[in-house]
Amino acid sequence: MVDLKSQYLKIKETVDSSIQEVINSTAFIKGPEVTKFQEELADYLNVNHVVACGNGTDALQIALMALGLEPGDEVITADFTFAATVEVIGLLRLKPVLVDVDRDTFSINLVELEKAITPKTKAIIPVHLFGQCANMEGVLDIAKRHNLFVIEDTAQAIGAEYKFKDGSVRKAGTVGDIGTTSFFPSKNLGCYGDGGALFTNDDDLAKRLRAIVNHGMYERYYHEEVGVNSRLDSIQAAVLRSKLPHLDTYNQARYNAAMHYNAAFQNVSGLEVPTLVDYSTHVFHQYTLKLNGVDRAGLQTHLKAKGIPSMIYYPLALHNQKAYLQEGVTDSQFPVTMELCSNVISLPMHTELKEDDLDYIIDAVKEFVEK
Repeated sequence: MVDLKSQYLKIKETVDSSIQEVINSTAFIKGPEVTKFQEELADYLNVNHVVACGNGTDALQIALMALGLEPGDEVITADFTFAATVEVIGLLRLKPVLVDVDRDTFSINLVELEKAITPKTKAIIPVHLFGQCANMEGVLDIAKRHNLFVIEDTAQAIGAEYKFKDGSVRKAGTVGDIGTTSFFPSKNLGCYGDGGALFTNDDDLAKRLRAIVNHGMYERYYHEEVGVNSRLDSIQAAVLRSKLPHLDTYNQARYNAAMHYNAAFQNVSGLEVPTLVDYSTHVFHQYTLKLNGVDRAGLQTHLKAKGIPSMIYYPLALHNQKAYLQEGVTDSQFPVTMELCSNVISLPMHTELKEDDLDYIIDAVKEFVEK
């Protein structure tokens, strides 16, 4: 699904020397590489503050902690996403409120979002799933009218651009109150272990985020609030600094591969290619097809026999996960999510895909679908 080794070999000299410099310095925690990476990523995103942390899940948790929410407060997010988005809500004894998604974009459905708001609602977490931004202008309008915080889950869309109706453009993760991301190795910008970050333009929020990631300390050994220990280590920061200058090139390579897939699958009966919206660029963390009347399990078996991996993101809706069952919540409230869980399939998508690779995958898919 992803070829990290080939990607590494292209920047091997830079990565190896940067790691060696960290080892030589022995500044493994909170070293200058972390500070420089935060500054460079802030410049890339055109955001005032980047706060690095241990992983993307921590980033979501820390964002919620910084907003001062109370147990029982409700946080709305999409039903069709990875569990980390809702996991942190439960960990903080907040109440996750799941809503259905839009069938074309896989992102939170604005009509269902507004219907789910109650006096206890305090925040919204839109997820930029598979590499394309949610409808942030719509989300922000709803949040403003109901006085809600917005935390962007940007784990799959770093580098994507959101285009406002007035023509202005901002990077994914810099539109809401706080943006979060993951640097898991397979992400568009991935390190060689775990890593994450938070973004904000709010100076006060940034100050609180920096304290929370470091045991709640604003001053060393003085703990003013409950925090966590969640730090991006210097070696991972060095890797990310080596890769950040290539991020736009990586994203373009993914987009080009996706367009090659789209051109081949556009008119194939039984296959529905990803929808491209006019308000966001797409950086294709995943390339996800919707199947119509195609035996998904059979297709996966066929692809596997030809040495082609595939994945199902996601096979079980969050509202049906044992950890997140809620009384009174039924499948009928999530018709789109239920359809997607049954019909989506993701094909290999990474920076190193060559035209021959893509054609081999395409031919294999069409061989099964058109038989």
